[in-house]
Amino acid sequence: MGGFFGAVSRKDCKYDVFFGTDYHSHLGAKRAGLAFYDADRGFQRQIHNIENTPFRTKFESDLTKLGGTVGIGCISDTDPQPLLVRSHLGMFALSTVGIIRNAEALVEASFSGPGHQFMAMSSGQVNPTELTAALINHESTFVEGIRYAQDTIEGSSTLLLLTQDSIIAARDKMGRLPIVIGKNEDGYCACMESFACQKLGYEPCYILGPGEIVQITADGFRQLAAPGEKMKICAFLWSYYGYPNSNYEGINVEVMRCRNGEIMARNERESGTMPDVDYIAGVPDSGLPHAIGYANASKAPFARPFIKYTPTWARSFTPSNQEIRNLVAEMKQIPVPELIQDKKLLLVDDSIVRGTQLRETVEFLYKSGAKEVHMRSACPPIMYGCKYLNFSRNNSDMELLTRKKIQELEGNEGQRHIAEYADPTTTRGKCLLQSICEEMGFESLGYQSLEGLLEAIGLDRDKICTYCWTGEE
Repeated sequence: MGGFFGAVSRKDCKYDVFFGTDYHSHLGAKRAGLAFYDADRGFQRQIHNIENTPFRTKFESDLTKLGGTVGIGCISDTDPQPLLVRSHLGMFALSTVGIIRNAEALVEASFSGPGHQFMAMSSGQVNPTELTAALINHESTFVEGIRYAQDTIEGSSTLLLLTQDSIIAARDKMGRLPIVIGKNEDGYCACMESFACQKLGYEPCYILGPGEIVQITADGFRQLAAPGEKMKICAFLWSYYGYPNSNYEGINVEVMRCRNGEIMARNERESGTMPDVDYIAGVPDSGLPHAIGYANASKAPFARPFIKYTPTWARSFTPSNQEIRNLVAEMKQIPVPELIQDKKLLLVDDSIVRGTQLRETVEFLYKSGAKEVHMRSACPPIMYGCKYLNFSRNNSDMELLTRKKIQELEGNEGQRHIAEYADPTTTRGKCLLQSICEEMGFESLGYQSLEGLLEAIGLDRDKICTYCWTGEE
């Protein structure tokens, strides 16, 4: 996915942008960049690969060369950015987060004639931020251009645009990702993670609505385009992606995750499916609060039977090679034998996508002496790859654990009954659970219901995107 932070101040804001961008490092692992404007030095930009080195390590030495009273930074899981763009709208820097599913069609339809070219990424695909800039430049003003991009792009695009004296922030058309504005005595900031504002001394003062566009200066902000009426914010911000300290639409991530675990336990207790275990444990890190909530409601003790070693491997998703990712995941898991040997454990994870690393975790626990391993997913079965954000690296829905198992169970016919397989009370749903248990080595498996997840978030159902579970837009 990705994340960004921008600031406009009456003084040099490079440290705010540096640390604010760093506070979004959990959202991406490939590229990062900073861009500033200074009256004396003009536009400055630096981009680094962060696949094997943390953001701070890469950019600390650049701070002596960068600076200004307005700046933006971006963490990206896709393309190098921010980009510096020179056009009829003037010079600007641009960062985007989202996905453009119709990129090739847009290039072919609008920019394939003489005089148009795009820099290709290593994959051969067009840089989505560059394509977004070209769409913006299609119109005569920034606002018209951003609106044109929002209306044309299939997927989503949330962006920060840096000019000489301001930042233009635009939330994607359906509000799938958040943008919050913060204020301090010297100016304003804009970012995706609200805790970044507060930690840097800004008071969150405004949340952009779906598709809303605002211009931010050191003296304040003004609306350039009103928000739309419909919102579909991504539920995975609470389940997995978001940082525990952040709030989205007024709902705190850590509080939601604990409440989500409590609801899971409540429902299992009422249905009589709660197993008798020695400990409730969470798969670190994002599974831990879900597990704490489950333990609190189940009255079974919470424990950490294995600890993730983070000093040298801070991020599990850093290596791009799946074999290396699996090996790193295994090396990071350090057991606590006293909490595993001859114990019955119930593990709670934020989600089950492909299940590769989870299988390794279960094998590791059994090798460490566990008597039983029960598994609970803090969200419903993922049946569809995300069309709106770079949530998963899946190239096909058939890479998802659930869809692979459905194909094994019933072939193409099964793919016509996905809703039944997603419901654990149906015959097909029970077969899916049993099949996954047999392959993964679980003593039992349970998924949070969609109703339970939505209850934990607490927003109106119509405002939350649930496409990856239901396939409905």
